Amino acid sequence: MILSVQNISKQFNDITILKEISFHIEDHDKCALIGINGAGKTTLLRIITGALESDSGQSVLSSGKTIGYLSQEETVDSENTIYEELLSARSDLVSMEERLRDMEQEMALRSDDALTKLMEDYEKLSHSFDLLGGHSFRSEIIGTLKGLGFDEEEMKRSISTLSGGQKTRVALTRLLITKPDLIILDEPTNHLDLNATAFLENMLINYRGAVLVVSHDRYFLDKVANKVIEIENTRSTVFQGNYSDYALKKEALRIERMNAWYKQQAVIEHEEAVIKKLREFNREKSIKRAESRVKKLNKIERLEKPAELNDAMNLSLMPKVTSGNDVISVTELSKRFDSLSLFEDLSFELKRGEHVALIGDNGTGKTTIMKILNGLLSPDSGEIRLGTNVDSAYYDQEHHVLHEDKTLFEELQDEHPDMDNTAVRNTLAAFLFTGDDVFKKISSLSGGEKGRVSLAKLMLSRANLLFLDEPTNHLDITSREILEDAINAYEGTVLYVSHDRYFINRTASRILELSGNRLTEYLGDYDYYAEKKALLKGSPDQAHSGAAPGGSSVSSIPGSTGSGNSSGQISGGAGSARESVGALDYKAQKEAAAIKRKRENDLRKCEERISYLEEENKKTESEMTLPVNVSNSVRLQELSARINANNEELERLYELWETLA
Repeated sequence: MILSVQNISKQFNDITILKEISFHIEDHDKCALIGINGAGKTTLLRIITGALESDSGQSVLSSGKTIGYLSQEETVDSENTIYEELLSARSDLVSMEERLRDMEQEMALRSDDALTKLMEDYEKLSHSFDLLGGHSFRSEIIGTLKGLGFDEEEMKRSISTLSGGQKTRVALTRLLITKPDLIILDEPTNHLDLNATAFLENMLINYRGAVLVVSHDRYFLDKVANKVIEIENTRSTVFQGNYSDYALKKEALRIERMNAWYKQQAVIEHEEAVIKKLREFNREKSIKRAESRVKKLNKIERLEKPAELNDAMNLSLMPKVTSGNDVISVTELSKRFDSLSLFEDLSFELKRGEHVALIGDNGTGKTTIMKILNGLLSPDSGEIRLGTNVDSAYYDQEHHVLHEDKTLFEELQDEHPDMDNTAVRNTLAAFLFTGDDVFKKISSLSGGEKGRVSLAKLMLSRANLLFLDEPTNHLDITSREILEDAINAYEGTVLYVSHDRYFINRTASRILELSGNRLTEYLGDYDYYAEKKALLKGSPDQAHSGAAPGGSSVSSIPGSTGSGNSSGQISGGAGSARESVGALDYKAQKEAAAIKRKRENDLRKCEERISYLEEENKKTESEMTLPVNVSNSVRLQELSARINANNEELERLYELWETLA
């Protein structure tokens, strides 16, 4: 075992963030740490790495083991080049390498016993150097940098000239090549394109140490994780398997807990009804029985009702009007910045109801295309034609469509003046902004909060053509799933840019890949695209062999149209066995139903007899007070005997009723 987390708790300003968090990480575990935004994931990572103290509990790293941590804000500040900086991260190997070269030169000058001792020392150091990967560490640095998106020219750049995202990628590379026993990564894919993310996946899958990663990238977690640690309502639960395994088990666990709660509520309700009835019998024994049942009921450990699934934003996308079948036509679109040509002669069309993903490496021009389509940039050449009744809306990943100086309330009401105060507040509440939150300035919001405001505006637009640029950025997994469901239910047309492969798999029916200044079309989801890319790898001519007619630069890679039947038939003994099991099940159900009907019938008869006898006693007691009977001792004895007999039978019936009930 590498790490043991034992009962860690943490509060901020009397608000509990983490409560008795416990789990352990074995030597080769690949663990995902998940939870909604604000659940305390980063707080837990900071406690584990020693950057923050817990209020109670402890995190224990096994003796001799090392941790490497990459936070979300991790960057590298240095005047070194990228390659120099990473070389310095393996200064141990660089020093050993220099010592070996010095020893080689020294051996050429020595002889006799001194040479023998030097050769022995050289052999030992060379062996250690080899065990630590000394003969491959330079190529490993270059290979990792290339895999994470740096070309050889960029490796010569000074780190001081890099963007924040590039510096984070350098920090990630430095962590990977130092090979700690436990790598801890907080949202490592935020600054990676699809190819770099796939490279990181393979590195982590094959990593000899253990990994603990926080990520909202479900495709990434499916590939990498073999254990999922969920933080929910301040507590942790551990699930074996990847994200998809977790999702199935989580839903089954939620249903199980909900059923247990409903079952307990039914028991409590039933017990309360029995207690009430026993008290209504108003007999000494029945009252004692009621008190006994009350004591037992009070000892029941009440289950908490599981959280409902709708404790999240409520997003519904609905077009105001239906567009024509031809929604948008883009012909020979080109754009360059100075000497850099992003793309040339791009042509494609969108039909009504299509949900299309635009993918490609960082810097290929995807966001530029979205800005051109929304009139925020002018193309150098080309034509964009909108179809009949097309009304578009744009979700900008940088949220430039939001006004920083406005409050959330003003942001919605100014754009939709027909909405009254209640409607604005209800809309914001649907996106988890309640109370005084609605008067916050846009400028004070986090990236995830700005994303939710942009989605609220998108919903209110009721457009029939949506342009979405990285809509899942800063959204937690629950919010991403809600967005996916909304898009899948949306009857309009969608073109979106995304690096979220799980999101693409769930929502796209067509993929346009922007690469090498041109578009290639794949008629399927992301898994289909990845499969075709793997087949076409190394055969670039095939990838562009299906160019669309009329000079279009879209090459088409169609989906499978095979009609193979994968269904099987059960025959012989297996079928007979299944029928036998079915017959037994039916027989057992029939018997159980018969027993239930008999018990219900017996209970009904018991209640009817109790009512009859109680009514008889009331009549008899009234009869005893009649003047004609008051002075008739024989008659009074008869009536009294009747009441006593009834009471004896009632006592037996009360016990029977309690049993049947």
